[in-house]
Amino acid sequence: MSSHYLVTGGCGFIGSNYIRQQLRAQPDLRITNLDALTYAGNPENLRDVEASAGDRYRFIHADLSNAQAVAAAFAGRSYDAVVNFAAESHVDRSIEGPEVFVRANITGTYHLLEAARRHQVKRYLQVSTDEVYGSLGDTGLFTENTPIAPSSPYSASKASADLLVLANHHTFGQEVVVTRCSNNYGKYHYPEKLIPLMIIKAMHDEALPVYGDGLNVRDWIHVEDHTAGIQAVLEKGRAGEVYNLGASQEWKNIDIVKLILRLLGKPESLISYVKDRPGHDRRYAIDSTKTRTELGWSAQRQFDEALAETIAWYQQNEAWWRPLMKK
Repeated sequence: MSSHYLVTGGCGFIGSNYIRQQLRAQPDLRITNLDALTYAGNPENLRDVEASAGDRYRFIHADLSNAQAVAAAFAGRSYDAVVNFAAESHVDRSIEGPEVFVRANITGTYHLLEAARRHQVKRYLQVSTDEVYGSLGDTGLFTENTPIAPSSPYSASKASADLLVLANHHTFGQEVVVTRCSNNYGKYHYPEKLIPLMIIKAMHDEALPVYGDGLNVRDWIHVEDHTAGIQAVLEKGRAGEVYNLGASQEWKNIDIVKLILRLLGKPESLISYVKDRPGHDRRYAIDSTKTRTELGWSAQRQFDEALAETIAWYQQNEAWWRPLMKK
């Protein structure tokens, strides 16, 4: 039976990988992609899909913070699911200008959530982040029961959006689920983020800026493992529940930088330690036990091997990332 999804933020890194993956996996699926095309929303991420998917894929240029634009995206259409990737997501940018994060991540989510409820969409999935939990010490893992304790304007805006989504389930019985994921990597990753930025700078023998002492720890998951997890939660997750998606592959930032240099045959003398950003969380690590046991999902990609593939993709796709370095 055919289904129709509304995917928001589908021109971004994770959203575009999700759209490509699901159109390939579900031959009868139709996807409408709504994206504001801010700096990180890149139509080039889905140019191949536009060329090959025919009427299974359509694009709407709209901003979720505009209630009328959201209403128009639902008018005269029936969606089986809404998958909300749309978000401002860069911590540094949220410190420089928090207001846009409030507008995109909170107000935008509210408009989308309410439209989905009014139109009786069967499932609403909110794509969130492990950053809503705050910072871990040297031991322990984030579970779905870990209290949220965001420490940046970005993570605070995402935590607020999560609470709105979950409140709609408890108040209105809306069929919602929330996913919280660890750091992603893979193709089409916007080049201001750690891994693509370090790859590109190392390729060109430029200084690689590392915050503080470089010992901040993140759990890294390949984007295609993440998007498969999102689909598992969309299809089988219990309404009103949060599901963590992680790969149990913790790396210190400095070790990732050194691995990139080694894979590219570049010297560690390119590393340049810079002043740490305000409120930089020390460690994130995800416990995905609930998702694995309830839904049968687990991450499949190993970091070392998949990082090498990611480096190769950036080497082969300069025409994609070069224009983005100017933004």
